[in-house]
Amino acid sequence: MTALGLYGRDISDLLGPQGPRRQPLQGFDDLYVDIVDYIIRCTHRIWEEKDIGLITTHYGADCPIHLMSGEVAGVDGVIAGTLKTLNSFPDRTLVGEAVIWSGNETAGYHSSHRITSHATHLGDGEFGPPTGRQVCFTTIADCLCRENRIIEEWLVRDNAKIARDLGLCAKTLGQAQATLSPAARLGIADWRQRHMDDILSQNMPAFSTPTFPNPADKPEEFAHLVFAQIWNLRRLARVREVYAPHAHWAGPDARYLFGHGEISGWIGALLSMSQGARIRVDHVGAVQEGPYTDIAVRWSLAGRHDSTGLYGSATGVPLYILAVSHWRTLDGVIVDETTIFDEIALWHQLSGGS
Repeated sequence: MTALGLYGRDISDLLGPQGPRRQPLQGFDDLYVDIVDYIIRCTHRIWEEKDIGLITTHYGADCPIHLMSGEVAGVDGVIAGTLKTLNSFPDRTLVGEAVIWSGNETAGYHSSHRITSHATHLGDGEFGPPTGRQVCFTTIADCLCRENRIIEEWLVRDNAKIARDLGLCAKTLGQAQATLSPAARLGIADWRQRHMDDILSQNMPAFSTPTFPNPADKPEEFAHLVFAQIWNLRRLARVREVYAPHAHWAGPDARYLFGHGEISGWIGALLSMSQGARIRVDHVGAVQEGPYTDIAVRWSLAGRHDSTGLYGSATGVPLYILAVSHWRTLDGVIVDETTIFDEIALWHQLSGGS
């Protein structure tokens, strides 16, 4: 057997007894029967049961956490970040929408966990003093897991949607963060520049018109071609070949788009802010969920804000975006997409913050 997905399963089923182990999980606690069970159950135990100390047995001692706003390393940083979030949103509930995984117990399991959270702003934190307002937002956590521990994590959260729900402005918050003292931003600019240099050093794909494979058969090739053709070569017309006419798209700040025109329009608008922007596909995972093939793509964009576009007038500053896209495909095309990145961190960059 292999891991059971989330498709059509209620939370009571997910958290109930799971029976015998369904997947090889060398070094994992006996409680977990497959990688999906591990991700869902330990997330629930840490966040909703508030067993924060469990992080010490579920994260590697030096685990790096990659965010668009910088990096955190080690168990202590994870615990501190969790406590800070729970101080601001103590009643946070997390609903797992998807766990798209790849790998094995030897190389490590790589999961991409999409979560919708509901919470009330009841404490001080990065969004200011408590407002008592309720928020609803999407997070995607990509985790590399081995022997019961997350040894590396890439985290993207729709912080702009949190700001909107609190009556705040993502742009204003990003600009405020950019005014922090240099000591508070120490190392972030160098870290970001290293990522950007690596992305911009890759060769652009040669102009060609390959046929997109069926994502059910070759999900990784499909994902790489989508970003090479539509994004890096700016062939927005090919959106019609990989998205269903009725495709739904959800993105940062709770944007909702429908169909070829709106989806290709958003991609063009994002690319319009940087003439030389390049996109790199960093990881692809895929699982079968009923009749669908679900694909998780973690990707990065690097460039310079040298053109007026989606995020206002050109500022000339370097740009870096860390994003994760979840695609649900059926009959060879994408029918639903969720793409998340941190727009507050992007406005921070556009405001000249390191």
